[in-house]
Amino acid sequence: MQTACQAAQHSRRRLYNRLRSLLKDPRHHCIHFANEFQQYSYCPREKGESQEKWQTRCIYHAAVWYHDHLAGLRPVVMITEDQEAVAEYGSRTSGVYVISTQEYLQSFWPELQAAQELYISICQARQERESESTEREYTEHLPAEVLEAGIKSGRFIQGTLNVNKHRAQHEAFVRFEGSSNKSSELNSDILICGGKNRNRAVHGDMVAVELLPAREWRGRTTALHEGVAEDKAGEEPQSQPMPSGKVVGILQRNWRDYVVTFPPWEEVQSQSRNSQRILVTPWDYRIPKIRISTQQAEALQDHRVIVRLDSWESTSLYPNGHTVRVLGKSGELESEVQTILVENCIHVPPFSEAQLREMPVNSAEQPWSVAPEEVSSRLDLRDTHLVFSIDPLGCEDVDDTLSIRLLPGGTRLELGVHIADVTHFVQEGSLTDLEARARATTYYLADRRYDMLPAVLSADLCSLLGGVDRYAMSVMWQLDAESLSMCKVWYGRTLIRSSYQLHYELAQSLLNGKPAEVPELERLDDADVRSRRRAELLEALRLLTRVARHLRAQRDQSGALELEGVEVRAQLDSSRNITALVPKQPLEVHETVAECMIYANHWVARKIQESFPHQALLRHHPPPRQEFFNQLIDSARTRGFTIDTRSNKALADSLDQAVDQGDPVVNRMLRMMATQAMSNALYFSTGACSEEQYYHYGLALDRYTHFTSPIRRYADIIVHRLLMAAIVAEKDAAPSKALASNKELEELAHQVNNKNRAAQHAQKQSTELFQCLYFKDKDPLTDEHCVADAVIYAIRANGMLVFVPRFGLKGALYLKSRENQVVAVESDGRCVWQAGTLDRHLDRISTSTSMGTHTFRVFDHITVRISVQPARCHPLNLCLEVVSSRPHQAPVAPTETGTQPKGRGRSELVQEVVRLAEEASQQAEEKKGRKAKLPKDEREFRQSKQPNLYSLLQEIAELALLDLQTCEPPRVEAQTCSISA
Repeated sequence: MQTACQAAQHSRRRLYNRLRSLLKDPRHHCIHFANEFQQYSYCPREKGESQEKWQTRCIYHAAVWYHDHLAGLRPVVMITEDQEAVAEYGSRTSGVYVISTQEYLQSFWPELQAAQELYISICQARQERESESTEREYTEHLPAEVLEAGIKSGRFIQGTLNVNKHRAQHEAFVRFEGSSNKSSELNSDILICGGKNRNRAVHGDMVAVELLPAREWRGRTTALHEGVAEDKAGEEPQSQPMPSGKVVGILQRNWRDYVVTFPPWEEVQSQSRNSQRILVTPWDYRIPKIRISTQQAEALQDHRVIVRLDSWESTSLYPNGHTVRVLGKSGELESEVQTILVENCIHVPPFSEAQLREMPVNSAEQPWSVAPEEVSSRLDLRDTHLVFSIDPLGCEDVDDTLSIRLLPGGTRLELGVHIADVTHFVQEGSLTDLEARARATTYYLADRRYDMLPAVLSADLCSLLGGVDRYAMSVMWQLDAESLSMCKVWYGRTLIRSSYQLHYELAQSLLNGKPAEVPELERLDDADVRSRRRAELLEALRLLTRVARHLRAQRDQSGALELEGVEVRAQLDSSRNITALVPKQPLEVHETVAECMIYANHWVARKIQESFPHQALLRHHPPPRQEFFNQLIDSARTRGFTIDTRSNKALADSLDQAVDQGDPVVNRMLRMMATQAMSNALYFSTGACSEEQYYHYGLALDRYTHFTSPIRRYADIIVHRLLMAAIVAEKDAAPSKALASNKELEELAHQVNNKNRAAQHAQKQSTELFQCLYFKDKDPLTDEHCVADAVIYAIRANGMLVFVPRFGLKGALYLKSRENQVVAVESDGRCVWQAGTLDRHLDRISTSTSMGTHTFRVFDHITVRISVQPARCHPLNLCLEVVSSRPHQAPVAPTETGTQPKGRGRSELVQEVVRLAEEASQQAEEKKGRKAKLPKDEREFRQSKQPNLYSLLQEIAELALLDLQTCEPPRVEAQTCSISA
């Protein structure tokens, strides 16, 4: 009700925001009743009546009116914790219940045991907060009006708190946000040292910071840190002092669900006599311990549990919270995967029956077919255009196809990009649309994926498969046949039938004139027809390659940034599951397809921005902050190379020149560092940015958007709708539905950006999980898989950062132990621990012991041993130890064909871990006397239990350093920018 919302707005802002979110989401069926503006439910405030009493009376009066409005057919429940209100109104009107939350749960939902336990947990937490000591542990936060005035005047700085997970107790940073700051010294983050200066702010909170006097400024810690909980401030080497400050207020709490682990039972008993009030440790290092009240501490040992924060008073060292639900036992694969999803705020339940009822049917009994009205309203290309797709081998979800032909007269070419018309099946505002919007993207983990759309669309009716009729959204250009300059562009809905479903290697073989079998041609009996159609396909591929080369040259002239990527080949078994990755030579056809997609995205961006200057969804890539290039510049300097970062073109040119003829891995490492320095590309509404901010740094385009993958990206669905609205507006017709305003579109862009960031983090953490599980049961002293070649890419005060190409992992390697021993190198390269000293320089670090002095340099190859560092409450971590100062010589095991293996990638980790987890699950089920079987929902909706091709190809940047000793180095060709365009 309006009265309840207004009460929450003035007293509990976070609760009010959650109410607004519920009201906005039609899936929750919540209605906002403006009772104070309704004649029969309005109650004037009486003289001398308190605000709370009046609001309670208003809500009760509206409840009675609504009960009468329904003619008493349904009971109306008013929930309140005000016992006086319960006594006064509880028995006044039959059918209108005025009861407490506890009574409501017991009377109306007695079967919801989890809700009962949650309520008890919250009540206990509230009671204990009230009985806490009044002695302050932290300074009080300043009032909101003081913070607002201070930010406007420049005294305070607004930003988001980011805690350093390696020094979570002592080091956090606030990145300056906004334009009101008047301090010219702020060209970097603000350092927040220690818990007192952090003043109860939690990682992710929007805070107001006051700068400390310059004499109190400190620097970042430059040493590698081993362990998080016992870190000591002030005892480690630091960088140059940087702006430092303290948190004076919280502008917005960004608390979420946190996964925690309960302490050992012995520790619980020592914390509290009644074992109800305990400290739990969050999975995320950056979150402080949380005090909760529970009677299930013993039962929840070794379990992952979701907890929510309630408050953090100035009198408490720790925040208070309550348990929500249990995920499962710690260490089990499914529990750890669900932990990753919860920690990244990813909620992907099975698609509901109501959502699936909106889907078209395509079955053997009821096959889907093209609707006659669609044939008349779309441009039919089935009999006039040679349409084909080029995708990775084994790809089944084809969302883009291409066409190219010479127009009559011979003076112009027609290039076409045809994308799956998802918006035909997903109507705006439908339940499927709302779910896709909430997910925003398809989530790819190491062993599975969670689709944005139901499978009937993503893998069937929206997949542009060969030989079947499909709806498409198309962009077609007429190009001058000689100069390839653009003469005309057409946008619209089409009807296509793809003639050929090619894979990259097949398309490249055709272009190279090598013998290659095209399945669609092999089915033809007439040799003449087969020969003629093969010639037509080959001519189309050649024309497409010529056009793509021209488009690429145009972008290069504009300053496009080219970063090297390594393509990988996925080996599939008979069940079409990926069994391994091997490096493959870059193919020109990869760039050909990519250029066509970039060209389509660019022209669609131009169209929607010109049609809707203040409410188009575009994607920009801001230039990176120059300080992010420091590691790249310093590392290149150690080999005598100069990296120019003043522009994207200058960066690309200097990377092209930074080639070490004796070690090709140097250039690949530098390109990986350049990729890491890039800022993230983001969606935005054109009404929220000036035109100068539209620019895409990586692609060197003035306008860019995402149009070509609506099956897995919600942003593309929005762009498709905008494009159709632009086409309708061009015909002077009224749009069928009002466009989203600039504010609404900017909110959507923000939400999609956050979800994309969460998807990237989840994929990275999932990969790290499988790396750890892969090594967990291996003996690092005897298993050959635990010893590998590593490349040094950064120097720290007490060690190095290295990259292990074989497994695509990075980690810290310590040269100084806690006992102050350092790594000594014997004559044969073997490393041992001895008393000694370290001497660190920019590009090298030296260890001096009784055996002598040895120097480790950036880009050196060394041998490391990989083991797993056990962690009860936090994610598992890999531990790297230097074994030899020399490169690792892996034993050569002949393959079935007698040749040396080409190299192995991350998928071998996934295969091994999934196999072991399934075997363990199978054994557990057999012990219970029943066959292991997934639940129906999981079988139907979980999609993929094997590594999927897209997620593996997304690992390009980190797989760029495959071991050159176990694979033939591919010929280096320019690759499409590996930034997420």
